[in-house]
Amino acid sequence: MVRALTAVVYIIIFLIGASFFSFFNVVIYRVPRKLDFVKGRSLCPACGHNLKGSDMIPMLSWLLSGGKCRYCKARISVRYALVELFGGLLAIGCIMNYGDRLQALVVFAFFSILTVIAIVDMDTMEIPNGFVIGLLTVSAVSIVVFPDIRFMQRVIGMAAVSLPLLIIAMLVPGAFGGGDIKLMAASGLFLGWKLNLIALFLAIISGGGYGIYLLAAKKKGRKEHFAFGPFLCVGMAVSFLWGERLFCWYLNLFF
Repeated sequence: MVRALTAVVYIIIFLIGASFFSFFNVVIYRVPRKLDFVKGRSLCPACGHNLKGSDMIPMLSWLLSGGKCRYCKARISVRYALVELFGGLLAIGCIMNYGDRLQALVVFAFFSILTVIAIVDMDTMEIPNGFVIGLLTVSAVSIVVFPDIRFMQRVIGMAAVSLPLLIIAMLVPGAFGGGDIKLMAASGLFLGWKLNLIALFLAIISGGGYGIYLLAAKKKGRKEHFAFGPFLCVGMAVSFLWGERLFCWYLNLFF
């Protein structure tokens, strides 16, 4: 009986997380197009048909429709369903790993904003200021919710990465976008200087590898750019989860 109730609770939590990320799919689509993501009914991007409630059930609607619009049969990217799936799993992970519900909520918000930023930057190569402000707000709340990271570590973290990136961008035009710089400042307030530096290191390694692949595959030229924000977001996420372990492992290589 207890196991059955627990399973039901986790299913509800999963559906709540997936529903939030279903809304974030709307944000990801509308914000770059300067559309209101709060008002107005959801519609098919291809035919403009207003969607019904049965068309917007997280993941299930995509599966039942075979990944196509029910009205015009245009293909719907699987990314929508994967984002919703990630949201559900993230919600469960936060609840399972944080006994403090406020901590779980803050971590869920942090990863949610990183997801939105990564996808929007990947689509448009821009990071809207509103998303950075959202991350900065969550970071400010984390000062109280996660007191183990000292305030001065957070303040230093805001400049430890963003300031060097700003200097590089001034010396080498186009090296980093303003959105990347502001993103790392907001992240530093959340992670503190040490984890933020680790996040940047991970982003440079993964982004550099991706850049080499693009050049080798001749998908990009030497002077062409690609979105670096997604790599920064992944670096922040990995650093938050395992940054301390990675730092200790790195030190053990030399001592």
